[in-house]
Amino acid sequence: MSLLMETAEKFIRDRKLDRSGYQLLLDHEQDPQLLSRIREEAVALREKIYGHDVYIRGLIEFTNYCKNNCFYCGIRRDNRQLHRYRLTGEEILSCCGQGYELGFRTFVLQGGEDPYFDDDRMIQIVSEIRRSYPDCAITLSLGERTKESYQRLFDAGADRYLLRHETADAGHYQSLHPQVMSFENRMRCLRDLKAIGYQVGAGMMVGSPGQTSLHLAEDLVFLQELRPHMVGIGPFIPHHDTMYAGEPAGSVETTLFLLSLIRIMLPGVLLPATTALGTLDPQGREKGLMAGANVIMPNLSPAENRKDYVLYDNKICIGEDPACCLGCLEKRVSRAGCHLVTDRGDYKGGGL
Repeated sequence: MSLLMETAEKFIRDRKLDRSGYQLLLDHEQDPQLLSRIREEAVALREKIYGHDVYIRGLIEFTNYCKNNCFYCGIRRDNRQLHRYRLTGEEILSCCGQGYELGFRTFVLQGGEDPYFDDDRMIQIVSEIRRSYPDCAITLSLGERTKESYQRLFDAGADRYLLRHETADAGHYQSLHPQVMSFENRMRCLRDLKAIGYQVGAGMMVGSPGQTSLHLAEDLVFLQELRPHMVGIGPFIPHHDTMYAGEPAGSVETTLFLLSLIRIMLPGVLLPATTALGTLDPQGREKGLMAGANVIMPNLSPAENRKDYVLYDNKICIGEDPACCLGCLEKRVSRAGCHLVTDRGDYKGGGL
């Protein structure tokens, strides 16, 4: 057996490798034998834990204001071409109500780091969703906040928090962000969220400017140590109003390979097939499910606002009615050999 396949079998057996082991796999991701073995194992693990169920999360993009100026992001503070908006608390609750009628039992409140939505406003919104929909999970994706803020939101009823680490290499992190943002603070936030008791989601952009296979290997080691409940990864896609507008998009194939690796590393992880995958490849979300993913995140935001929450160019599904979008996704999920389910889709543990 070759060193490559020996390393793959060691990973499947132990569910972990060191950085050099992961880099070896990543540098040979196109090897047919490796690809087949890793994908086969990833799908088998997902089916053992979750069956053929794919969970839906209702995404509500409630503000595109952001105090940060991340170099790759379409809603960065200094993008003067963007029309800004904020949803009211009533509008957010209306999105939840529409989603609930369609069968959604998890709502994901995502926005830029908007100072307007301070703790008091967010606690009021989270508390009202919790009161109105006690059987639903509330996920927040609000960026970096203090530990006290995270604790208050958790006490108000939030269950989950999504915060991509983006890259586990401090130098690479700084190349994507202004100096006022720090790698250390991003890591602090993730540690705080886990300590409080959230179900935590981390993740990275695949193919972001300057990224190498060594960076991705470091990402896998980091995820192996953090053991998050969810990992959101998608290919980097440039936005025309950023300094990285001319950079190539990330690889769909590398993203799919990483989905399989992460499923093997963290068998019970909640793993989305992201919109970014579907943006670069018309069959991208189906391919994600066939690589081991088990979450889809349709958009419940008002149609008139979706065109303004564009982190990258050519984002799909910005004009679809949620009911039509859900019908389309049901067909796509079915083609991947899975079926949508409408429960909360809670995390089922990190091992077997």
